Amino acid sequence: MLRLIAGRLVQIAVTLVILSALTWLAMGLMPGDPLDLALLADPALTAADVERMRVLHGLDRPLHERYLAWAAAVLRGEFGYSRLYALPTAAVLWPALGSTLVLLGCALSLALVAGVGLGVLAAVRPRAAPAADAFAILAQSTPSFWLGILLIILFAVTLGWLPAGGVAEEPGLWPALRFLALPVATLAIVNSAAYLRHSLAAMQAELWQPYIRTARMKGLPERVVIWRHAFPNAAIPIVTITALDAGALVSGALITETIFARPGMGRLIYDSIMGNDYNLALLALLLAALVTMLATLAADVAQRLLDPRLGG
Repeated sequence: MLRLIAGRLVQIAVTLVILSALTWLAMGLMPGDPLDLALLADPALTAADVERMRVLHGLDRPLHERYLAWAAAVLRGEFGYSRLYALPTAAVLWPALGSTLVLLGCALSLALVAGVGLGVLAAVRPRAAPAADAFAILAQSTPSFWLGILLIILFAVTLGWLPAGGVAEEPGLWPALRFLALPVATLAIVNSAAYLRHSLAAMQAELWQPYIRTARMKGLPERVVIWRHAFPNAAIPIVTITALDAGALVSGALITETIFARPGMGRLIYDSIMGNDYNLALLALLLAALVTMLATLAADVAQRLLDPRLGG
C-alpha cells in the first residue's frame, strides 16, 4: 500500500509539472498579454509606460525563463497577485476551493446515500427495479441548469422557504445549510442516477455468486448477507465512479455555481480565463487537477481496502 501511495504521489508531481508547462506554453502563445489589454483600457498609458511595466514584470524575457521563474516562486509558496481581483492569488484560490469542496462533499454524500440505497433496494427486491430504473433515467436525462431553475422557482419564488442563491452572510450552521440546500439538491439528484444504476447492476451480479448462496445456507441473516458479504464487493466500481465525479465537479460545477451565484472553482476558472488573468487561471487549473488526482488515489486505496486481492 505504501509503495502504491508513494508511486502515485510521484506520478502526480510529474503530471502537474507537465500540465503546468503545457498550459503556460499555450497561454504564452496566445496573442497579446495583460499589458496590451491595460494599454487599451487606459488611454493615459503610453507605449513607453507599457514597455517599462513589461520589463518590470519580466514579460520581455523568453517564455521558458518566465516559466522557470514562475515555477520556482510557486515552489517557494509565492503565488503572486491576481490582476482580475487585485488581491494575492492565495486569498482568491483558497476560499473558492473551500466553497467548492463543501458543495461537492454535501452533494456527493447525498447522491451516494440516495443512489446506492435505492440501487441495493432494487437489487434485493426485484419489483422495485422498474421504478428505480425510471428514476435513474429521469434524473440522468435532466439538465442540471433546468433542474436548478425549477428548484429556485418552487422553493425560493413560490414557497419562499429557501434563498435563491448566494452565500450566507450570517455566521452559523443553519444559514449556511439554507443557502446550500438548493445547489446540493441539484447536483445530488443529477449524480445519484449513476450511483443507482451501477449499484443495482453490481449488486444483482454479486447476489448470484456462489459465496452468497453459501452464506444463506449457513443461516446468516439477510441483512448480514447483503451488507457484509455482497455490498463490499459491489462497492468497488462505485468507489471509482465517486472519485471521477469528485474530480469532475471540482472544476465542472460551473453551471450550478452560476445559477445559484456561488463562488467556487468552476466560476473562478471561467472568470480568470475570460479576464485574461493567466496566473490565477493556471493556478486554479493546477489546483483542480491536483484535487482530481488525489481523489483517484483515494479511490485506489479504498478499492484495495475493500478487496485485498487487488494488491498494491
